[in-house]
Amino acid sequence: MFTALHERLATALPEGRHLPEEVWRRRHRAVLRVAGGQAVGLGVMALLLGRSPLTAGLLALAVAYPLVFTVLPGAGRGLRSAAATASLLAASVVLVYLMEGLTEAHFHFFVMVGLAALYQNWVPFGMALAVVLAHHGVVGTLFPQAVFGHGSAQHSPWTWSLVHGAFVLAASLAHLAAWRLNEQQGLRDPLTGLANRTLLLETTARMLARRSGPTSVLFLDLDDFKDVNDSRGHAVGDELLTTVSQRITGCVRSVDQVARLGGDEFAVVVAGSARTAAEVGERVLGALADPVVVDGRAIHVRVSIGVADSTSAGDRSADTLLRNADLAMYLAKSSGKNRVVVYAEGMERAAQAKAELITDLDSAVAEGQLAVHYQPTVELGEGVTTGYEALLRWQHPTRGLVPPLEFIPLAEESGAIVEIGRWVLTEATRQAAQWSREAGRPIDIAVNLSPRQLLDDDVVSTVRAALADSGLPAAQLTLEVTEGVLIDDVEAVVDVLRALRGLGVRIAIDDFGTGYSSLSYLRRLPADVVKIDRSFVQDLGSGGRSTTLVASIIELARSLELEVVAEGVETEEQHAVLGRLACSHAQGYLFGRPQPAAVQDPATSVEVPLPRTEALLAVRS
Repeated sequence: MFTALHERLATALPEGRHLPEEVWRRRHRAVLRVAGGQAVGLGVMALLLGRSPLTAGLLALAVAYPLVFTVLPGAGRGLRSAAATASLLAASVVLVYLMEGLTEAHFHFFVMVGLAALYQNWVPFGMALAVVLAHHGVVGTLFPQAVFGHGSAQHSPWTWSLVHGAFVLAASLAHLAAWRLNEQQGLRDPLTGLANRTLLLETTARMLARRSGPTSVLFLDLDDFKDVNDSRGHAVGDELLTTVSQRITGCVRSVDQVARLGGDEFAVVVAGSARTAAEVGERVLGALADPVVVDGRAIHVRVSIGVADSTSAGDRSADTLLRNADLAMYLAKSSGKNRVVVYAEGMERAAQAKAELITDLDSAVAEGQLAVHYQPTVELGEGVTTGYEALLRWQHPTRGLVPPLEFIPLAEESGAIVEIGRWVLTEATRQAAQWSREAGRPIDIAVNLSPRQLLDDDVVSTVRAALADSGLPAAQLTLEVTEGVLIDDVEAVVDVLRALRGLGVRIAIDDFGTGYSSLSYLRRLPADVVKIDRSFVQDLGSGGRSTTLVASIIELARSLELEVVAEGVETEEQHAVLGRLACSHAQGYLFGRPQPAAVQDPATSVEVPLPRTEALLAVRS
């Protein structure tokens, strides 16, 4: 019961947060002007009331002297605000003395308590309340005529001290309420009700100052949240954020604080080590594993989480801690998303290199650093090249050839993939049209569409324009999408794919079997081609389960009248097994590596027939 009462009281009372420096200085200057004016005014008042110049000077000095501590070198906020408050309260004591305990003179204490409350700190505010009680009780007992102006109070100074203290406390409640509301204003996220960045940093700084042990921060960023806003609308996005905030809050302890930093970014300050914080992060991943249902439709939520604690920071500051957690979060994203990563030394340098690479990527298209290489797709039954897959390459001016696995995720994350993808599509369709004219037969081209292109960009208009500009028949263009695009909003993806298919192009599901979809998705997707991931193809012929899995995928695709392309074929053994399984098409180093367009020559393409026995088996099956 006592604990519950204490928590309720702590919630109701203001925290005594630090005001922004400029706000504090402005208020402090106002208090100093009042204090200085009172010192001069009370000295003059003493002279007018017939006191000697010496007495008047001493009274003025008693009010002004505490102000000396406000200008001491190195004096902090606490000392300066306490000294200014002491001057204010000394003025109230002197005024009551000069007025010989007149009741109305005590009203001055009310005004001084209000001025002390401007600091929004418990030290000056507590001083004001304590001085009122001490002055009325102690001084009223020793010198009753100097404090109280009527006989009943002079005979019972402590009783009247409590009476006056009760009135001051009652007036203080109004100051406390205003103080509390002022603290909350601008410190809470209006959508979720969570703390915002300012309050989080203040809480973290306070925890770092009070605790000798480690303090940790989690930085959380929802993966691909922009796609939800773009495809479902901001109202759905807001409802999703509210639900996510509730689930995160349910994973932390009462001593921890959850904040929304803005957009789809959240943070949690944890009183504990990085290990404790990582456990909180794992609970958050578990809590968000269940989809969020909005307007009757399920949205799968994934979140990347970075963790940093004060032991790994160069200094014990809230800003450093949050920055380190942010860096760890970005590593979580680049490592595959939906995971927890703990900050370690060297991440800052890696993040800087990554930021430089993103900056360079923004100008790569304009400066001609990007190129399209083409890898042949072979029809296994006849062993002839039927088309090519367009693959992006980046020749950096100083770094050399940057691997696609390194820069494609960065382009996806930064949004540069939309412009880059548009350029690749234009180049690939133009090249396929040229090859078709030179070869005198249709040459197909396959181009990858990223998830951001699929949902962010007006991809239908982009594809239509590329086909029109190049003159390539739509049936010769295959657009490849990975299974990962299906996890966020299947219906939205299906709608876009249907619109693309309406143009006459073909749709391929790339890396099939490794993503998030189930086989049942194939019945719903407007797909024409299934591409078997290279990880399955590499194990063909080794006696493992891959042969059974590949056979099942081929059989399923055949039942749905889908074409099958096996990726990553590198050996004759893999080639032979695919022939026995009646796989229709394949790609891989066995047939040709990705090369610039100038190297490829579809008109004189080398045929790669199956061994005679395997070819007969394939035809018979």
